[in-house]
Parts: sequence; structure tokens; C-alpha cells
Amino acid sequence: MELWRWSYEGYSPETERLREALCTLGNGYFATRGAGSESAAGTVHYPGTYVAGCYDRLASTVAGRRTEHEDMVNLPNWLPLRFRAAPEGAGRSAWLSPDSPHLTAHRQALDLRAATLTRRSEYAVTADGGRLVVEQTRLVHMRHHHLAAQRTTFTPVGWTGVIEVDSGIDGEVRNAGVERYRDLAGRHLTGWRTGSDGEDVVWLRCRTVNSDVRVAMAARTRLVGAPEPARTTDVGERAVSQRLRIPVHDGSAAHVDKIIALHTSRDTAIGSAGHAASAAVLNAEGFPGLLASHRHAWEHLWRQARLQVPGEAGRILHLHLFHVLQTLSPHTADLDVGVPARGLHGEAYRGHVFWDELFVLPWLNLHFPDVSRALLTYRHRRLPAARRAARAVGADGAMYPWQSGSDGREETPQLHLNPRSGRWLADHSRLQHHVGSAVAYNVWQYGQATADTDFMHGKGAEMLLEVARFWAGRAEWDRSLERYRIHGVVGPDEYHDRYPRAPEPGVSDNAYTNVTAAWVLSRALDVCRALPAARRDELYGHLGLLPGEPDHWEDVAHRLHVPFHDGVISQFAGYEELAELDWDSYRQRYRDIRRLDRLLEAEGDTVNRYRASKQADVLMLGYLFSPRELHGLMKQLDVPLDEGTWRSTVDYYLRRTSHGSTLSALVHAWVLARARPEQAWRYAQEALTGDIADVQGGATPEGIHLGAMAGTLDFVQRGLTGLETRQNALWLDPAPLPQLSRFRLGIRFRGHWNIEVRFRRRAVIIGVPPSEQAPLRVLLSGREVLIPPGKVVRLEMPTAAQPEDEGDMP
Repeated sequence: MELWRWSYEGYSPETERLREALCTLGNGYFATRGAGSESAAGTVHYPGTYVAGCYDRLASTVAGRRTEHEDMVNLPNWLPLRFRAAPEGAGRSAWLSPDSPHLTAHRQALDLRAATLTRRSEYAVTADGGRLVVEQTRLVHMRHHHLAAQRTTFTPVGWTGVIEVDSGIDGEVRNAGVERYRDLAGRHLTGWRTGSDGEDVVWLRCRTVNSDVRVAMAARTRLVGAPEPARTTDVGERAVSQRLRIPVHDGSAAHVDKIIALHTSRDTAIGSAGHAASAAVLNAEGFPGLLASHRHAWEHLWRQARLQVPGEAGRILHLHLFHVLQTLSPHTADLDVGVPARGLHGEAYRGHVFWDELFVLPWLNLHFPDVSRALLTYRHRRLPAARRAARAVGADGAMYPWQSGSDGREETPQLHLNPRSGRWLADHSRLQHHVGSAVAYNVWQYGQATADTDFMHGKGAEMLLEVARFWAGRAEWDRSLERYRIHGVVGPDEYHDRYPRAPEPGVSDNAYTNVTAAWVLSRALDVCRALPAARRDELYGHLGLLPGEPDHWEDVAHRLHVPFHDGVISQFAGYEELAELDWDSYRQRYRDIRRLDRLLEAEGDTVNRYRASKQADVLMLGYLFSPRELHGLMKQLDVPLDEGTWRSTVDYYLRRTSHGSTLSALVHAWVLARARPEQAWRYAQEALTGDIADVQGGATPEGIHLGAMAGTLDFVQRGLTGLETRQNALWLDPAPLPQLSRFRLGIRFRGHWNIEVRFRRRAVIIGVPPSEQAPLRVLLSGREVLIPPGKVVRLEMPTAAQPEDEGDMP
């Protein structure tokens, strides 16, 4: 089994877009889909290059309504490098590609350790069996994050003649990677300029239509180790290219290197994007040197993100980790960007930021905390927009948007297309105000993992308190219940956006929303108590916090309503009044019922009428909070929740969930690992294979699911270990599955770098690297152990017997 290699044998047009998404290469600044350089965009292929945080807004008319939408922009295509063979005595042949009838063999491989994509194709080019072997290796540079490169090697077999190569940059691109957006405007680029520098460099400059981001690419194409070939340059209005005629001999390889630079006006320390791109590509070293430094940068990343899991699960986890690091690398720490739900791998969700950071930052906190801090700073910079959004609905504090993009305004569309019925429908998912609780949760978890008091007493405290103010203001006192209630929201389930026959959208007392709101209010109070007096006075003055507000938070945090029915937690008030769905009937009628909402709407029905969930909702509480913390939260709210009630709740919703989101299987695996471990592996497998098998039926070709990928890493890191970072200690409460009972990971906790944690069936072995730090405090099953730097300690499970010194760290 190749743990570090992801290979595809043969050429399959039907799965090409899926392969392109999974073979995307990136470095946190930009990424390029794994399309062939000889293949143009169409129904089979979709080359796409995306810069993190580069958005543009256009207007469209949909279903008779004018609507605005902001998209992550598909930038000019730097990949084009087409070729054709001209054997001696033959005329000029057609351009070759895997889609041509001349293809005789094809293979591509993604090398995860080196972060390169290699494609090898063979073509029949003469009637007597002459072949052209083409091998191409591509990288998007991890150290020099404005550069990308590819080497294409042409080897004629059984013939001698000329290879014609056409290499350039194509600016005639649009956002067209998602079929259901076909009615939306997609041309985000304008103002093209093209030209050349010297003999072997061409450039293209343009800008986005409304956001006015200047984009510049420059490309250098050279024949390596041979005399300069005949070359012509074609400078078009929206594309620029160079054509090379390369003499080749039977059995001798010809290497053509293409190196590109990409800059935008959002970059720092540049005079202009155009000059920066041209200078970068002119001064770039050759392909071998770039490959060596790229590999070295990735070696460093892999050490920081160490994870060893045996078998096929480990192989898939390496792929997931690879894509997380390509989207959110150390370069991200210097950018003003959030967590794009579909990575930098495609145009689904328009490249927007949702709540997926809830599934990403807990993993990042223990490996790349600087990146976590930058992603939280993205949210802080958009705090003024969240305040304006709250004021617009008559609330205090900050109301973060369900979908965010460039400036923090609500980007959730007001209409969405049901591809089954072809109808455009009202979209009320912007009522998922629990996204604010996700921001607050990540602020708190970051602080616990890093002890970054500067952030927690500054930006972090400001965000936490403003989200708390929003929830305190949204909570309405109900005299009949003697409880606070929150109305007009949509929970994580997403299916239920209104009550049947209700005139207004939203539901009341979504359990997840209310419990997490209580948690936010409590943590805001903790922050207030921890702040130095001078800083507390300054912050209260800055926020205009009234003297009685913290007391009100305390009251709401203890008296929010959590509805129950039939001995289980209700997803929202009135849930028990909904009809039961005939699940068996729908499974028999439809091959896949994951998107049950679309099926029902196409039949003229609505999922709002039924007890049916798209994904985990109530059960998200078991994902966010350990059993101890969830029990404490419910006790705070004076809600009885024993183990039996929680298990009944898990079983109840497990039977009523269609798993229409890739996050659903992940959350269910996490929760079931403790509540129903014999069932957990099934969901863990689905979470692992969600993207590689495209279980959502065509979703992954539009972009990978970053939250689900990062979530599987965290499933091992925190879900199976019960790892919590609190009170300046690592707390462990393992819940190993038989299929994942042996693994190893490295983490970074406060001042300790590369702590090694090894899990065995009956023991956990922790090694603390040498340093000047204080001993690491670890709590396992209630027993506290101090591990000095440079030592390895073995802790037995589940009784946590007396640890034995394993000696010095190697």
C-alpha cells in the first residue's frame, strides 16, 4: 500500500473532474486544480486557479429577481501547454490530449510527501507504431508562494522529427465550475493586457470587475539542456502564448520547463502586481532547484503535522491532511482570509466561509496556532459588519453571517436552485445564527490551547463579549415557562427553516442554538473575570457595556429553554408535532435520499413537515462538548441529562437523519465512539471516503469538503483520545475503536513543540521533547501526571496505573 501516493490508472472522462479536485495543488496563497495542461475547460475538464480571499461581486437576474452574488474568482489559467508531433516526412498533426483517439496509455499520481502531481501519457503518432511518451510533473511552490512550475518531458519512441509546443496564459475564463449556478453571471475579469518580456517570458494582467483586484501572471517557458528552439509569440487580447518547434530524436528526451508567478494587488510589499509577477518569474531558479526547495518546505510541514495511522485509514488521512495544508498553510497566517468551506479546489458555495472553521481550527490549534490566530483575526476584522448586521435586526452585539466573503456582510443567497425540480426557492439559511457561537467557540479553544493572553484579552475578548451580547438580546423571557427563549432561527440541521404553514421563517428554541448560546454567555463571563481591571474597564468603555449586562448574561446562561419530548432532547420546540416520514418507502423509491429536501420539494411536498434531519443537529452538542462538559452545561441550565437520556437521544436522531452533508457522518462517528462504539466505524468510514468516493454524488468535483477532511484528522486527534486543552493541561479520556486502536500523532501545546502521543490498545505513551519549559501536565481518567521535558511516560488504560519512566527522549 502506497501511504504517500494517490494514483489513477487509465483515463476516465466520467471521473476527470473528481480527479482534478482531488489532485489540486496549492500552498495556502493560491491553488490550481489538477486539470491537464493540454485540456481546455468544457464538460469533461475544468482547470481553475484561485487566490485565497480574492472575491468579486456581480448582479444576476434569477426567477425574475435581481440578485447579487460574491464569488471566489476563477483567475487566468496558467496551465496551457499543448503539443503535437510531426515525425519526419509527415505533415502537421492534430494537438494531442487524453481526449484524442491517439491516446494509448495514461496514468497520474499525486505524491503527497513531495506535493507534486505527475501525469504520464502515451500517444500513437505514426502508422508503424511510433509513440510519443509525455510525462509532466507539476508543483505549486510551498516556500515561494507566488510561484508554480511544471516540467514536461517528451520522449519519441520509434520516430524522429519535431514536437510543436504551445505554452501560455489564458485570460478568457469565467466561473463555470458549478452547473446549478449556470443562470448566474460568471465573468469576473476585465481590463486585460498582455505582453512579453525578453525571449521566453509572457505576461497577462487584468482586474476583477467590481472589487477591482489587480491580477498579474507571468510565465517563463524554456527548453532545458538543448539549443534555443525556434519560437514565436502570439499576443492576443485576452491570452498570450509562445510556440516552440523542438527537434527530437528517437529515444531522446526533451524537457520543457514552465515557471509562472502570480501576484494580486492584495499582496503586501509590492509596487504593482504586474511588475512583481514579471520580476518573480525572471528571477526564479530552474525547475530542479524549485522542486528541491519545495520538497524541503513540505518536509518541515509534515513534521509539524505528524500523524501515523496504519492501513487504508492512514492513507486517506494523509490525503486529507495534504489538502488541509494546501488550503491553510503557514502562508495563510499573513493573509486576511477565512476558512473556505470547499477549500481552494473549486467554486461550490462560491468560495464562501461558513462555520467550517468549527471543524478545522481545533486541529490547527495544536499544530499551526499562528494560522488559527490569523483565521480568527479574519473574523475580528469583520466584527464591525457583524455589529451592523445585529443592529439591522434590532439586536445588540454582533451577528456573524452564515456565509461570509470579502468584507463580512451576509453573502447567503436569498434564492437557491433545486436541480431536481428546476425551481428557484427561497433560502432562509441565513437564520443560522449559531455561526456566531462557532466563532466564539474557536476563540475560546484557541486560548486554551495556546495561552495567548494578548489575543484573548484583546481581539478574542471583544468577539466573545459581542456574541454574548447578541444572544442575551435575542433571548426573550417566557412567563409561562419561566425560561428564556430564542425564536426565529435555523439550526445546523438546515432542513427545517420554518414551521408547517407558518407565515414567517425560523423555528424556536433550537436545542443546539440555545445550549451553545448559554455556553458562550458563560465563557464571556469567564473572560470578564480573567481580564486585568484596567483592560476590563477599557473594553467595557469601548463596547459601551452597561453595568447590568453581565448580570443579565448570567441569568440567561442559567435559564435558557431546552425542549424535550418522549424522553429525548427536542431538536426545537414543537418538533414532536411533526409527522414521521416513511423512510423505507423513500429508500425504495430513490437510490439516494441524502438530499431528502430536494426529493420532497420536487414532489410538491416539504421536509418542514417531517421529523427528518439533513445532518447532526442536537448531536452536535456531543461533538463540541465532552461528556463531562455537556453534563455540566445541562446542569447549569437545570436540565436533567443522564447517560441513558443521551443514548436515547442519539438513537432517536440516528434513525431520522438522511446525512445530506459530509459533516454528518463525521459528527455521528464522533458521538457514537462513546455512545454506541459498535456502530461508530461505519460512520467513520463514510467520513473518510466522503470525498474520494464522492458520496454526495457530484459534489466533490466542485471542490473538496475542507471541514470534513480536517474533521477526520481531529476525529483521531481529539475524538478517539478525548483530548481537551484546559486549565493549563492536556486532559485525556480515550475512546478507541477496534479499527483505530493504534496510532501516533504529534501536537504543539503552549510552549511545548512536537509532543509525541502514541496510543495502544491499553496504554498511551507521551514523549515531551527537551526544552526549558515546565513539565507537561497530563490528566488521564482523573489521574494527574507531570512529564518533564526530554522524558517519555507510559500511562495504562483504563485504570491509569502508576506511570513508569520510559527513559529519555531519543
